[in-house]
Amino acid sequence: MSKAARKSVLPAKTHDYEFGGPLGAFAASFGLPIVCYLAAFVCNDVSGCPVPSILHPRSLTLSKLKEEAGWPRDGFLGLASWKVTGFVLAYYFFSLVVQAALPGVVVQGAQLRSGGRLEYKFNAFSSAVTVVLIAGIGTYLYGPDFHLWTFIWDNYVQLITINLGIAFLLACFVYYRSFSVKAGNKHKRELAAGGHTGNLIYDWFIGRELNPRIATPVIGTIDIKAFCELRPGMLGWVLLDLAFVVHQYKSYGFVSDSIVLITLFQGLYVFDALWMEPAILSTMDITTDGFGFMLAFGDLVWLPFIYSLQARYLAVYPVQLGLTGVTGVLAVQAFGYWIFRSSNNEKNRFRTNPKDSRIAHLQYMQTKSGSKLLTSGWWGFSRHPNYLGDWIMAWSYCLPTGIAGYVVKHGSPVIMSHGDMIDGEGFVSGGPVKQQVLQGEARGWGMLITYFYVLYFAILLIHREMRDEEACKRKYGDDWKEYKKKVRWRILPGIY
Repeated sequence: MSKAARKSVLPAKTHDYEFGGPLGAFAASFGLPIVCYLAAFVCNDVSGCPVPSILHPRSLTLSKLKEEAGWPRDGFLGLASWKVTGFVLAYYFFSLVVQAALPGVVVQGAQLRSGGRLEYKFNAFSSAVTVVLIAGIGTYLYGPDFHLWTFIWDNYVQLITINLGIAFLLACFVYYRSFSVKAGNKHKRELAAGGHTGNLIYDWFIGRELNPRIATPVIGTIDIKAFCELRPGMLGWVLLDLAFVVHQYKSYGFVSDSIVLITLFQGLYVFDALWMEPAILSTMDITTDGFGFMLAFGDLVWLPFIYSLQARYLAVYPVQLGLTGVTGVLAVQAFGYWIFRSSNNEKNRFRTNPKDSRIAHLQYMQTKSGSKLLTSGWWGFSRHPNYLGDWIMAWSYCLPTGIAGYVVKHGSPVIMSHGDMIDGEGFVSGGPVKQQVLQGEARGWGMLITYFYVLYFAILLIHREMRDEEACKRKYGDDWKEYKKKVRWRILPGIY
């Protein structure tokens, strides 16, 4: 390819390494999937959360740990199955079908470096409602024994494996295919700014092609990145939560207020994102990042299986918050959502219609690039007020689990009915063989699992803010320095 041709598909300037460069990409690609499996095995319905052996490391043995963790009898082969593979592939295919079949709004994306804009069909909200309605009808007809819910619970680890495999294969496919991007192509294909360093591991992880698309004879054009961003993983998060609610009901004969709150909060978050689907066109995921293993794994594995850990915990150990607890958690959620949604709405209205009466009074700074930067309202409060709201909401997902941790005791004489509380501390679960679920010595240790999301999300948001900061510095130059004098704080005034 000639130099002139390369300029039309390659950014004018490549970015520096992010995420610790090739070594960090390698570590994340192998380490983060292990975290997903650890969360699944270390917090379970077989022995406890965490498994008892971890609390006694001196007597820890591999055989005992495998027994308590519920490690498959056939070893690593048990981490996957053809049945679950078929189920997951059918779910992905159905998601593509409803996207193509249902009506939607067609929106143009951001201006591409090579010229022109890509078109996107958005109907993720109606697609998700369709799937949830089908699941609701099945539950109405078959009750808590509806196959979908029992299948998810019984094959939880295998679901992680198959989705991980899909993420891996997608990353390999788009990496290989990115080398076919040619200058002046009619499909407006181009490479991402940070994904063509020449290092295989790093480029595979971060993503070489900006917006990989494939044309199919039946479904039509599929934007792989946009599809993964809000469809199988986000809806999968909701379906996992609902499966955990059903399992709690089957085990104890009731549904706790804590799991109801978490499921409602996370459902609100997901369906709000689906309703506001066009807003993804202004995010770094779409405008800047290529599509590689980082986004594929994050969208399809990390988000649904890590974000739903609290509901999975409560499916085994119900927590009743009472009126006071419910009110407190609702207040945290409402406060965070108010900041998150109102700040995002303010930004989107300013971008789409600066004369809107709701934001026309706001002050802004004109930049040499032609863009306008808000310096009052929420965006005068800090440079990323939406991140603050997002993090506050994260607490409402974790607080309902309380001081977490439990131990599952098998084989003890139980004369109580399933769902009954034991000395105000634990529960008796139903089934052919009843078992006691108590906090015991595990009390507090389970918080390493159920509150992991708050810590992880804080790190994610700070890292995302730092990436935004670098991108804005490159885009606005000296104007960004001046803007930072007007809006001093990054996320939380007085602290960061």
